[in-house]
Amino acid sequence: MSVTRVQHFAVSLDGFATGEGQTREAPFGHAGERLHEWMFTTRWGRTAQGLPGGTGGADDAFLRLFTPGVGAEIMGAGKFGHPGWQDDPEWRGPWGPNPPFHTPVFVLTHHTRPPLAMEGGTTYHFLDATPAEALATARGAAGGLDVRIGGGPTVVRDFVRAGLVDHLHVVVVPIVLGRGVRLWDGLEGLEHDYDVESVATPSGVTHVTFARRDAEV
Repeated sequence: MSVTRVQHFAVSLDGFATGEGQTREAPFGHAGERLHEWMFTTRWGRTAQGLPGGTGGADDAFLRLFTPGVGAEIMGAGKFGHPGWQDDPEWRGPWGPNPPFHTPVFVLTHHTRPPLAMEGGTTYHFLDATPAEALATARGAAGGLDVRIGGGPTVVRDFVRAGLVDHLHVVVVPIVLGRGVRLWDGLEGLEHDYDVESVATPSGVTHVTFARRDAEV
């Protein structure tokens, strides 16, 4: 059965998934790339950059789960672009002409626009919808495959709070941001609905997985 998943979603030790002061040049604000540096040293991350080498182990293994079995993605307006992108009719997302999704992507925004087809099979659809409505639409487009909730933190939080996430993979990065947008606010007691496991790696990050107990997987 198709499941709804969040994959390698990085947060700081104090729970922030993005920093403060986001701009087009700094999409994660004052956090910069510190939440994601662990990715870029893996074999998967180096390959994605067109570079040789990289580390193996758990970090690399988790990253390689990004594509298999995923038929659609849902993301928030803040992940698709910097503050104010809605006013730029030429904005096509920050990933270039061939984004890494290769599936339909549903962008949650109050400023809808026509679908945007990109190279490699990615088509952006812009929806003004509730989490449940967006998930129903994405499942219809996923062809029986899984739906990924891609972020940012507010969107992930809303889907988890609504009981719509079957598998949640959070990567705790050993930095303290102090400000930004937190993932965990309002999710007290989350652990009661999930089986929780963690894996620490030599890079210093800890992979925490939440598998919903009543999910059919």
